[in-house]
Amino acid sequence: MVRVRFAPSPTGPLHIGGVRTALYNYLFARQQGGKMILRIEDTDQTRFVPGAEQYIIEAFQWLGIEFDEGVHIGGPYGPYRQSDRKALYRQYADQLLAGGWAYYAFDTPEALDAKRKEYEAEKKTFQYDCTTRLGMCNSLALPADEVQRRLDSGDPYVLRFRFPENTDITVHDLIRGDVTMNSRLLDDKVLFKSDGMPTYHLANIVDDHLMEITHVIRGEEWLPSAPLHIMLYEAFGWQAPQFAHLPLLLKPDGNGKLSKRDGDRLGFPVFPLEWHDPKSGETSNGYREQGYLPQAVVNMLALLGWNPGNDQELMTMDELIRLFSIEHISKNGAKFNLDKARWFQHEYFQQLSDDTVADMLDTQVKSHGIEAPHEYVVKVASMMKERITFPGELWDTCSYFFQAPTEYNEKDVAKRWQPGMEGHMAKVIEILETVPFEYDALHQALLEDYIKANQLNTGAIMNSLRLAVVGRTVGPDMLTLVLMLGKDEVIRRIQRAIETIGN
Repeated sequence: MVRVRFAPSPTGPLHIGGVRTALYNYLFARQQGGKMILRIEDTDQTRFVPGAEQYIIEAFQWLGIEFDEGVHIGGPYGPYRQSDRKALYRQYADQLLAGGWAYYAFDTPEALDAKRKEYEAEKKTFQYDCTTRLGMCNSLALPADEVQRRLDSGDPYVLRFRFPENTDITVHDLIRGDVTMNSRLLDDKVLFKSDGMPTYHLANIVDDHLMEITHVIRGEEWLPSAPLHIMLYEAFGWQAPQFAHLPLLLKPDGNGKLSKRDGDRLGFPVFPLEWHDPKSGETSNGYREQGYLPQAVVNMLALLGWNPGNDQELMTMDELIRLFSIEHISKNGAKFNLDKARWFQHEYFQQLSDDTVADMLDTQVKSHGIEAPHEYVVKVASMMKERITFPGELWDTCSYFFQAPTEYNEKDVAKRWQPGMEGHMAKVIEILETVPFEYDALHQALLEDYIKANQLNTGAIMNSLRLAVVGRTVGPDMLTLVLMLGKDEVIRRIQRAIETIGN
């Protein structure tokens, strides 16, 4: 059975690049009839941030990305938090030591820093690898009795992986094909730290094996680590999973990885939910709090680096699952496009039922101290929905359906309310009072019998009428709006405009 995992670290909010990685894992697992696992990788306790784990879980619940096993629901391969698995990693580190695949390194931070500076002075970069390790303080370079003495006396150490010398290591990637690196270019990574915790590299491999992960779908930033992971599988004598390294999410201009700073600069979120940093007190925007619908965010992210092989853009989660394929994932980075994100949001907002939009609008109407019949709110929602992208725009766009304008923009008045317009508005009131209050009758009396018959400027009079009734220069069809508001209310608004603007 296909088994994939998403394994974030609880070091802060979840970036939308991570959300996309989880989404691709989810789509692949569901399409293949497999399982999706959420594992929390908290081996680096120094970077742990309170609240981050719950944030991650809540974000996926909002987005509709479901897990079959995980830290929040359990499962047969638990525990699913690495700090709860601490006791089992040491035996695998010892197995690597016994097989000659790892060694003790006693180098102090000061000694390593001095070595780096020594290399910098020669305009070179120091790397702890097969070409330098014998000149360092480790169990490969020190006599056996000295190594044992240091261990017995409790000297701090780390365990490093021992790469074979001058060996080509090939990673078969489902997106990029074969990627080959020589071991001389790879540093002997730390596998086990002096605090008794494994590093990501060891814990990740052990956990993926024990949880029977078949496919590792992750960001391309992990591609340089893939040769180490392949060699760890070989060292343990385990079958490696298949790897797929996803392209980066790029800044809107395409230069570099998308960051929170880009979002702050250009005015869009890079996190699914709002995040309150417990250390700095800083608050970062979230897609949910900005009013994005989760299905819009999912659809938008799915198409950042993947395509369904046709021109279809709007896809439900079920359609994404049916159409998804790793073969259609791009090798190149995908530029984030704020206009496209807003387009997806608008399209999905239009798919909401009138009742759903009405409920959103009614909440905002009541927050302004206004009670309106539900049937009326539904009519307003139905009429105005196409003008809305975010729920937060509802009141500002629809407020004149619930309260008369109290002021008029000076520029609008100067442009729309021509001298003598009071007389034309008085005629509109006369028509409203004498003509049957229905669309065709009003259209005939106002536009044909009055405006057209008297060779008046239709735009000038109707725009002034809109300014009087709405308080602004945009809105739906004017006669439809008049019928919605009711005769008495429209007459009151026109009379007020005559008195206010005319003076």
